[in-house]
Amino acid sequence: MRNLQNYFNKRKIDYTQLNKYGFKKEAEKYVYNANILVDQFAINISISEAEQVSKLIDLFDNSEYALADVEEATGEFVGKVRDAYESIIEDVIEKCTSKEIFKAKQTKEITEYIKQKYNDELEFLWEKFDDTAIWRNKETAKWYGLIMTIPENKISGTSDRKIEALDLHYQKEKIDKVIDNKTIFPGYHMNKKSWITIKLDGSVDTKKICELIDNSYELSRKKSK
Repeated sequence: MRNLQNYFNKRKIDYTQLNKYGFKKEAEKYVYNANILVDQFAINISISEAEQVSKLIDLFDNSEYALADVEEATGEFVGKVRDAYESIIEDVIEKCTSKEIFKAKQTKEITEYIKQKYNDELEFLWEKFDDTAIWRNKETAKWYGLIMTIPENKISGTSDRKIEALDLHYQKEKIDKVIDNKTIFPGYHMNKKSWITIKLDGSVDTKKICELIDNSYELSRKKSK
């Protein structure tokens, strides 16, 4: 049996799409069965919030075909079987899940707020840093928000626990009045004269954050001189 946890890492399961794909609900899990390679093998995929696993059954003797998961196993036939197996799993991931890098409740709230108000989606610009993304003004191409997962002590305190944080543009002439180094901090990884950082842990009210997002968006509408 193969543990599929790595495939589902940073992915959100869409159970409606699982149903459309052909998964059947059995108790607390969704199960998919299909024959492949002209009915020589059967694939079984089981998905729940707690566990995601799969196995490949050789229909000749109804036993699990373990060679598909043995890296050292080579040969044209094994390769063909493995490719077919992988293809189904990757297709399920593509069609029945979506990227979910950020999981904090407040992050989800502001992401939805931006989507509804500005119709902007997060852009993941750095392949090696998929826990960092930006929002960009479509008219000017200027960033007005950057969200990231970082150790808390990069902003404040001594804890190295990972947190989600938001960078927003702010007026240079007023920035000293909004930064208190308790809830709002100088911009991390940005120009500290014109950017602020907020921890998305509830220490700042979501309504207040949305107001700061609106302010940052307005600043992003201004053309550079």
